[in-house]
Amino acid sequence: MKDYYIVSDVGGTRMRVAVFEAGEPVPCRHQVIPTHSGGEPPLDRLLGLIAKVHPTEGRLRAIALAAPGVLDPRTGYMYEAPNVQGWIDLPIADILAKKFNAPALLGNDANLAAMGEWQFGAGRGHHDLIYLTISTGIGGGVIMDDRLLLGSRGLATELGHITVDWDGPMCGCGQRGHLEAVASGPAMANWVREQLQKGEESILPLEPAPTARDISWAAGQGDALAQKALARAGRFVGRAVADYLHVFNPSIVIIGGGVSRSGPLFWDTMLATARDSVMTPAYLDGLIITQAALGDDVGLMGAYALASLTYPV
Repeated sequence: MKDYYIVSDVGGTRMRVAVFEAGEPVPCRHQVIPTHSGGEPPLDRLLGLIAKVHPTEGRLRAIALAAPGVLDPRTGYMYEAPNVQGWIDLPIADILAKKFNAPALLGNDANLAAMGEWQFGAGRGHHDLIYLTISTGIGGGVIMDDRLLLGSRGLATELGHITVDWDGPMCGCGQRGHLEAVASGPAMANWVREQLQKGEESILPLEPAPTARDISWAAGQGDALAQKALARAGRFVGRAVADYLHVFNPSIVIIGGGVSRSGPLFWDTMLATARDSVMTPAYLDGLIITQAALGDDVGLMGAYALASLTYPV
């Protein structure tokens, strides 16, 4: 009898569900649908999608869900997923377990991305790892001694919400000067827009408002303002990485997300700043800082890692 795991990665735009046969690194089934469509609640859409891919034979070992927002991975309780309609005070793991008669697990998407890279991506073979994703927001996860750090309530390692500029802009979380508020894609775009309003010259237009992708393109064309924006974000991230090195002392730092692929100006500035900001070169001895390997599959692979490690065959 074959053993299977069903895993899902739910975001504000899309939800993905995959079925993995135990021990296989590639899913045997994979479906992607919009998270919101036709007035159907996202929970109903998720349950329907899981039912659609559910194996008709064999044994379902576990279900694992990667989701954004504030949640408790130990109880499987979703406190709030801001971009998923109706996911407030939702005992989602219990709902999945009862619906499909199998153990169900819930994890923060950035934490599970760390697990995915650790088990299947750039972090294979490492025991102490930091994963940082820089995109619309900034999040991350930390593996120490082959264990995912969760904290007492499962809220640990919010790597994007460390204060890097006391007088900086307001973060989406309501606090000022967080790394996410100065180095995420929207934060970089907001800074460029502010400079354009002050009269800075650029090939980027004030309207429509430039995106992080526009800034990366303009930097490649030699635009000074765009290059300044990428270097500025790289410096903030580099300082934060140095802080993470002091706290966690990993052997590898893996950085994913669209901003991390903005080009050498961001990347090289980030690396140089991190190296210049550590308290002793000992933190750099043997350290690898590299880009993530799993791309859009990182959430699914992390959920698969969680399910297969928690309920091994």
